[in-house]
Order: sequence, then structure tokens, then C-alpha cells
Amino acid sequence: MTPEDLRAAVAAGIVTEAQAASLSALANDRSGKRATLPAEDEPFEFFRGFSEIFISIGLVILLVGVTALLAAFGGFALLTLVPLATAAIAWWWAGYFTLKRRMTLPSMVLATAFGIGIAIFVFTVLGNAGQDHRMTAILGFALSAFAMVAWYRRFRLPFSAFLTGGFVLAAIYAFTASASNLAGLFTGFQGYRSLFDLGESPAFASATLVFGIGAFLTGMWFDIRDPYRLGRYAATAFWCHLLAAPALVNTVAVTLLNGGGIGFLTIALVLITVLALVIDRRSFLTAAIAYIAIVIAWVMGEGAGTSWIFVLLALGAFITAIGTWWVQLRAKVMQMLPDFPGKSRLPPYGSTE
Repeated sequence: MTPEDLRAAVAAGIVTEAQAASLSALANDRSGKRATLPAEDEPFEFFRGFSEIFISIGLVILLVGVTALLAAFGGFALLTLVPLATAAIAWWWAGYFTLKRRMTLPSMVLATAFGIGIAIFVFTVLGNAGQDHRMTAILGFALSAFAMVAWYRRFRLPFSAFLTGGFVLAAIYAFTASASNLAGLFTGFQGYRSLFDLGESPAFASATLVFGIGAFLTGMWFDIRDPYRLGRYAATAFWCHLLAAPALVNTVAVTLLNGGGIGFLTIALVLITVLALVIDRRSFLTAAIAYIAIVIAWVMGEGAGTSWIFVLLALGAFITAIGTWWVQLRAKVMQMLPDFPGKSRLPPYGSTE
């Protein structure tokens, strides 16, 4: 929002002069913080200090203790109530560690415990109610996803978007997978290639592709609301892109690999790189390249020789080069692209020097 926009809003009576001044100060403060970051930086915070690691270890040990309690006593009552109680305790403690202390890693541990607790609770109840396995899996994962949405709305933890997406993907797979699909996972890479090929397994592969597109669009929805990458929206987008990249590349890479071999896969890698540069997300490219590297190594490792090693070396050199000259490459790509809707809401780009 420009100063002219603020003056127009004041003149129209939408905001007061005091509110306009506060908005202007906030905008200047956010721009200033972004200006102090290195141009190559993509802000990301996993933990702030060793105290968070220490507390997280304690929370994990507590969860192991709960698991041991389940294993030792068993029974329907405990299998039902203990996971639910664990989820409730996680919610309770998140009020302190997430809302009050603003601790990142312990908050992630608590969110994970909450999601797993809800999932085990729902699976146990539905399983004992006589539901078939497929319906139990669909409802279990779907309700867990809704629970994580509630967690995000309450605690605004970006990582909970990743857990939500994971549960959604699991529910989609439970809905679309068949016995032959699942058997393909245990028959080597050929079975895996068939599983995610749009031609051979259209329902399963299309579901993966649709999920990837949805996760990507969700990430972009958050990204364009924080182009300077300073707040919660950008952090949430980071986790969405980590989900989107493997899901998108999974289907596209395997389909292209089956249809045209490594050459088509290389073209896909170039296109993914351009897209990552446009949206300024190294995390998206990293997740995609990591998956492509695994696919290529798996394919070439099935044959004789050591050619797969050289492919991985080439990928490593490619990633290093892209990371080293990311800012210059992005500026060049953005300058070459014509104006398109939303371009002005993407992170700013600078000189090609």
C-alpha cells in the first residue's frame, strides 16, 4: 500500500489519521527488517537455542513413556482414552510453550503429538466399531486433518500446516489406493513407477498430482500475503511448498520417465527450477531435486555400472551453482518474464550483477 493509498483511505473515512500513521510505520518497519537480511536469505526458523532442543527431548521422552504405558496395559479403554488424553495434554501445554513462550521446536513436538493422538483415538474407535479398513483409514486421516486445522487456528503454528497436509494426503491415498497399488510398493522400482504413472494408475497418480497443485496454491496464498518473508504467513508457505514439491514431482517425474526417459526428466527439472526462481522458494526446489535425485539413482542403480554416481554429482553441482547465483538468476528470470497477475506481490528482485 502506497502513501497515496493511505491518504485516500483517510479522505474516504475508511481509516483515521492515527490508524494510517500506524499502518505506515508498520510497513516501513517490515521493509527495514527485510532490507537488513542478506539478499540470498530465505528466513527459516527450526529452533532458537539449545533450550528448545532440551525441552523437546523431554517432551519426546514423555511421549515414549505414554507409548510404553499403552504397550504394557493395552485394552480398549486405555487404547481409546490415553491417546485422547495425550492430545488434550499437548493442547494444554501448547498454550504455554506456543502462545506464551513462542518456542518453535517444542511447539512442533506438541503439534505432532496432538495429531498422532487424535489419529490413534479415531482409528481405535472406528476399528472397534466394526468399520472396514478403508473407511477407517479415510475417516481417521480426514478427522486428524480437521483437528490440525483447529490447532492452526488456535495456535497459528506454521508447522501444523505440514501435518494437516500430511493427513490430507494420507486420506486421499486411503480413498484411491487399491490392493494392486499397495502391492506395487513392494515389487521394486517397476511397481513404484506404475503406481505413480498417470497412464497406468490414473486414479492414484492423479490424486497425488491434485494434492500437489492444491498444496502449491495454498503455499502461494500465504506467500503473496507476506512477500518480504517476515511473518507467520511466509513460514506457513514454507511447509506447504515442502509438501507440494514432492507430490508434484512424484507424478510428473515418473510419468515423464516412463514416457521419455531421463531426457524428459531433465526438462522437468529445468522447468521446476524456473518456477522456484519465480516464487523465490529454495525449499520448493530442494524438495523437488531431492526426489528427482532419488528417482534417477534408483533407475540407474538397477543397471550395471556407476553412471548413477555421476548423475548425482551433476545434480550436486547444479544445486550448488543455483544456490550460489540465486539472486542474479532470479532477477534475470523476473526481468525476462512479462507482467502477469500477482507478479508485483512476489518477493522483490534486484540487480543481475
